[in-house]
Amino acid sequence: MKAAYIEQPGPPESIRYADLPAPQPQPGEVLVRVKAVAVNPIDTYIRAGVVAMNLPKPFILGCDVAGVVELVGADVAQFKPGDRVWGSNQGLFGRQGTFAELACVDAQWLYKTPDGVSDETAAATALVGITAHLGLFRRARVQSGETVLVNGGAGGVGSVVVQMAKAAGARVLAVAGGAAHVAKCLELGADAAVDYRSEDVAARVKAFAPAGVNVLWETRREADFEWAVPLLSPRGRMVLMAGREARPVFPVGPFYVKDCELHGFAMFNYSAPEQRACAEDINRWLAAGTLRANIDRVLPLAEAAAAHRLQEDNTLRKAGTLAGKIVLKP
Repeated sequence: MKAAYIEQPGPPESIRYADLPAPQPQPGEVLVRVKAVAVNPIDTYIRAGVVAMNLPKPFILGCDVAGVVELVGADVAQFKPGDRVWGSNQGLFGRQGTFAELACVDAQWLYKTPDGVSDETAAATALVGITAHLGLFRRARVQSGETVLVNGGAGGVGSVVVQMAKAAGARVLAVAGGAAHVAKCLELGADAAVDYRSEDVAARVKAFAPAGVNVLWETRREADFEWAVPLLSPRGRMVLMAGREARPVFPVGPFYVKDCELHGFAMFNYSAPEQRACAEDINRWLAAGTLRANIDRVLPLAEAAAAHRLQEDNTLRKAGTLAGKIVLKP
């Protein structure tokens, strides 16, 4: 089978696209004929060795997958050959990734793809959807009628946060850079959107939510707490999902006197049952058309190295040339 893999951590150019032996499902595993995968920042961190993990050699990249069940191993009762499935959590903690024509996945990390939902949509929604769901509902406990500010509403995770917050009945204000990204936020359902390049974001937030926002979701790697904390309402919650090396100043006084909460989390810390609860809502919203994938571009899997370079340029160097997910197809 063809696969995109590395022999050891390195730059995007270290990715090889060549033949590897096809895997065989072990007990509890499902062999998936891969139809689409998505690129995530965590994929680039693992490939570069920034996030140290014990990797098999060769190591196939990729967390997200959508495809068709080819075979099932012993003790797998919930799937059968021909089922369309999607999932995430591969390429982590010693597990092989998904950037290949075939992937063996533990059945606990797979979910059936709803009828009418494309493989590209399922793959592009996998990691970002589970992340958004965990942060909004398990951590921030967003409620109908509350106000949510999404700083980075046109990006991979941010665009899903916008849609899920609206599905929960919240009022949503999104922040993005440039007219096209602002328009995307509005298209995805945000009640209002602010262009940080040309507008006074704090002034717009205060006009939208005079008493402050109930939930502030920060997608940037360098959070600015001195900007964010004044925008929170009493008992407001702020969610962090990025910034491993960030060490910003934190205004303790203004934060605690308003009874605010700060939630930092990574989806990989959550168990399969916890993530399955997220997937059930994601499937329901995908089937209903309430949740749409935010796909920037679709490329052949053979271009995995170029895709990693593009993702890295935008995540680390703020190139601004990507708004949404990169999907790869074998």
